[in-house]
Amino acid sequence: MQPESHSVFSRALRSPRTVTGTVALAALAGTALHAALSPRISALLIRAVFTRSAQRTAAEMHPYAPATGIAELLDLNYGVAGSGASLDLFTPQAVRVDDDTTATNESDGEAAPTALPTLVWIHGGAWISGTRVDLRPYLRILASRGYTTVGLSYPIAPEQRYPDSLAALNDALGYLVDNAAELRIDPTRIVLAGDSAGAQLASQLTAAVTSEHYARSIQLVPALTAEQLKGVVLQCGIYDLDALSELSGVTSWGLKTALWAYLGIKDWDATPEARAMSTIHSVTGSFTPTFISGGNGDPLTPTQSRRMAERLKSAGVDVTELFWPDDHTPALGHEYQFHLDLPEARDALEQTVQFLDRVTTP
Repeated sequence: MQPESHSVFSRALRSPRTVTGTVALAALAGTALHAALSPRISALLIRAVFTRSAQRTAAEMHPYAPATGIAELLDLNYGVAGSGASLDLFTPQAVRVDDDTTATNESDGEAAPTALPTLVWIHGGAWISGTRVDLRPYLRILASRGYTTVGLSYPIAPEQRYPDSLAALNDALGYLVDNAAELRIDPTRIVLAGDSAGAQLASQLTAAVTSEHYARSIQLVPALTAEQLKGVVLQCGIYDLDALSELSGVTSWGLKTALWAYLGIKDWDATPEARAMSTIHSVTGSFTPTFISGGNGDPLTPTQSRRMAERLKSAGVDVTELFWPDDHTPALGHEYQFHLDLPEARDALEQTVQFLDRVTTP
């Protein structure tokens, strides 16, 4: 199957006959009066499109995920049941042996409860959609490389607003640390990761962990310490809300609508909340080692991922970046890293694992 190589918003820009284009035009025209007063209907229409796209992408990843050898715990609540605060956890049944770990118990064939370096992934979806369920194939792949991997769901808009998602994700990290022994998590070797809006959230949590000033400014008490957080993986994220003004068309409309629903403010661009979300302004030299990537066909890459990478490097942060020339063929769109039929996506996977191995090695 030929993978979708562009974001749903950018596809709609090229063809109003696409499903995305039809939904976006309906949201703009059929609900114009309501949309002037509330982003709810438009946000839910965008969610419907994103959900179908994410399900297709998850199906595309499925053949690459290991069918055996992975233990899993699904649908664990880390917050109030029904709040959207839930997680999936995957671990390899065959234990990777490091200097300070225990190998498989050969006498009974069962793996000892070895603590493993842990990758915690925050899903994307423009803060208004998405679920950890669609990450399951990718997290199984990464677990097969010797990691405990965790996919987090969290409260989304328009049902809940900022900073509910950030607070819930911080609670999730606390839950993982508190239950580390039972979950085969090494609480001293944790890496955060996220895609799209999930990358924005991961960057915000990282900024809070590594900067007391930033944590105080958003009134968050981080559940992790800087010593526990070994790295962050940022895929196709948003780090500078001011730069969204450089976008146009359906892409611009969609993101502005999503942020209106998420922040609860129509003219959000000059608000303290928007400033807090723009983590490009809160980078310090203490920011954790970072893997950052974006596709050359993703309209967010020039103004978001590339600029964030430059800001991190200028602050002296350890940065591993993966970008392609503007004229690279095929054009790699938003969330390209999940389209594993593409060799570039498989390369991104391998480079991600290399980064994880490097930053979590004792």
